[in-house]
Amino acid sequence: MVQITSRSVSVSAGNVGAARNTGRAEAPGGVPDSVIAAGMEQSVRRRSSPEHLRQLVHRPDPQDVFPTGLTRLTDSQFSVSAHWPRPHRFFAPVAGHQDPLLIAETMRQTTLLIAHSEFGVPLGDAFVMWELRYASEAGRLVVGEEPWDITVDVSCSRIQRRGRSLGSMHLELLLHRRGTVLASGGGRISCTSARAYQRVRGHRSDMLDARIPLLPAVAPRTVGRTSEHDVVLAPAAAPSTWALRVDTRHPTLFSHSNDHVPGILLLEAARQAAQAASPGRTFLPTSIQADFLQYVELDRPCWIEALPFPADGLSPAGVRIRAVQDDEAAFTCTLRTPDLRQTGLSDARSRRS
Repeated sequence: MVQITSRSVSVSAGNVGAARNTGRAEAPGGVPDSVIAAGMEQSVRRRSSPEHLRQLVHRPDPQDVFPTGLTRLTDSQFSVSAHWPRPHRFFAPVAGHQDPLLIAETMRQTTLLIAHSEFGVPLGDAFVMWELRYASEAGRLVVGEEPWDITVDVSCSRIQRRGRSLGSMHLELLLHRRGTVLASGGGRISCTSARAYQRVRGHRSDMLDARIPLLPAVAPRTVGRTSEHDVVLAPAAAPSTWALRVDTRHPTLFSHSNDHVPGILLLEAARQAAQAASPGRTFLPTSIQADFLQYVELDRPCWIEALPFPADGLSPAGVRIRAVQDDEAAFTCTLRTPDLRQTGLSDARSRRS
């Protein structure tokens, strides 16, 4: 397992639940964008400041916050408005396409927003992501000229309560924009109270402000990056294997102190390893299936292993990734990519640092 974010700083804040929709709830994707957008804009103006929204998604920097509002449709169905920037310091375009990891990060922030504002999870509690998956298509991620205003329809199931708060739940998410589905996905989370987290992880609290030695980076171009600052892999002796490179000063991957490796860093390591294992082509991870098996500690070596596999006629080619620490698998991820060489965009790679 891995915590999808470190515990947020405990602050006194009320719920930000949006007004309940009085009409019959539609299936995900069945509510017109215009109706949902109007409701969410009203909710945001009435109930949440930008600063409070940043707290709810555990992102202190405004440029890393993607959700913009929330509407409750039923007790277990919600609609979240979001905005993707074209230029982002980390989630920058890839070969003329929006970075697909924006899907994963939007899913993560949407989950936190709903858990805090609709299920009563206090700020200061810890979240653990066990599974995360999404599927998209390259043609739906072409950057283009129009604004990237997104709607995320969310359905929660197998909800387990912990007192007045949330113990665990499954989520199914559908991202769409201007009437077109961008991606579908889902995940499974559990929540731990601040007191229980201290009992389980208190012995690692010295890692919160520890300075972790920064390993040398592989060449940025080999992992689809333009700046060494964003490289999360270091060379290793074994073939198709890299050491996880942890920079606790990175503004997006470590936006606040953490006592373990964040899940988004593991997903980025999987993407970079998949790119390194696919020389001569641009790896655009339009599909991801990730399982977080245990915490990855900051101060112990973690090895990222990659195993490419071919297309099978029904699904595109991809790479299976395994993160190993102390001789145990801590994280596994299967990523798939279309062949962008067929579109002529594989060399038009754009990443901002």
